[in-house]
Amino acid sequence: MERKIIHLDLDAFFCSVEELLDPTLKGKAFAVGGSPSGRGVITSASYAARLHGVRSAMPTREALHLLPDLILVRSGFRHYSEYSKKVMDILRDTSPIVEAVSIDEAFLDVSDMPQPIGSIALDLQKRVMDETGLPCSLGCATSRLVAKMANDFGKKQVKSGRSPQKITVVEPGKEEEFLAPLDIQALWGVGPKTAAHLRQRGITTIGRLAALSDADIRIFFGKHGESMRRRARGIDHTPIYPESSDPKSVSNEITFHEDQDDEGNLLKILRGLSEKVGSRLRKAELAGSVVQIKIRYSDFSTYTRQTSIKECTNLDQNIYEEAQNLFLKHWSRGRAVRLLGVGVTNLDKPHRQLGLFDDDGAKKEDLTKAVDDLRDRFGKDIIKRADTLKGKNR
Repeated sequence: MERKIIHLDLDAFFCSVEELLDPTLKGKAFAVGGSPSGRGVITSASYAARLHGVRSAMPTREALHLLPDLILVRSGFRHYSEYSKKVMDILRDTSPIVEAVSIDEAFLDVSDMPQPIGSIALDLQKRVMDETGLPCSLGCATSRLVAKMANDFGKKQVKSGRSPQKITVVEPGKEEEFLAPLDIQALWGVGPKTAAHLRQRGITTIGRLAALSDADIRIFFGKHGESMRRRARGIDHTPIYPESSDPKSVSNEITFHEDQDDEGNLLKILRGLSEKVGSRLRKAELAGSVVQIKIRYSDFSTYTRQTSIKECTNLDQNIYEEAQNLFLKHWSRGRAVRLLGVGVTNLDKPHRQLGLFDDDGAKKEDLTKAVDDLRDRFGKDIIKRADTLKGKNR
């Protein structure tokens, strides 16, 4: 399965939160930071302030020298933590494989989601804005290395004095081509001193580093030479490491590019979401006893409904049956749907009580395992239900 990795970075996070708390700051040159007296430094600068050279980690006194009218705002870390949690919850609701690397930055592995990665990123960007009011930029690629570098590159292209809100996609097979013209110091593992040394030898871009001979690359990087060459070519198999704590729920949702109101089509999509949730549960060796659906209409009104079942399950059909019942009970027939989601909560290790003559559950489990094995070996499209094929209805 081809990897699909997203790097999300909240644009000028602290400043963006301050603008939500005080809308009069929006569009103005301001910074979050310490006092100009003593050792105060800038923690975050608005994009309007950055146009004047103000940047994070700059001494506050120097920032005010550059821009005497700079508005200083004191840090409100409690608010930052609250907003960060809201965003991270959205990411975990999108994929169970999320690695938060800082308060305003995270990686997601969305390899098992069927939509194109750019579409997933756009939906995610819209959802973060809709639900938190925070702008963000995203890099999309087949690895965390290239996704991060794509995001950094995309954001730097925007010099408008406003949040970039950029989405940069590096298509599979284009990693080395994307990296080649970038400045040598953009590559992970190349610090300022190493970059200066490389530039003295005429190695100014990542492409030139990738083209070094084995002997030369060992001279510069020693035993890490081959690792640096792989990075320069965009080769990175590092996994995304989700938080060690057990997930509280597993869910999947889709935002439609065009609102949907056809019942048959919505139920097909609901089944696909249920299968995705079931697959994720089985891979995590989890099952749940509460099934949820989420419906967001075209006017952005959102409803979540759930039902409890007698035994924990991670079987696609069981999840779908409960999700279908909830949907048909609560959907306003004919009303256009913008987003549809399925989730399972109240998670535990899979277990099932068997009756004396009950082998139906075992058969379902064996069939599901066989389908999982086929999809793992030959791809997710190797086997499909008849009612999901084009032209079929419920």
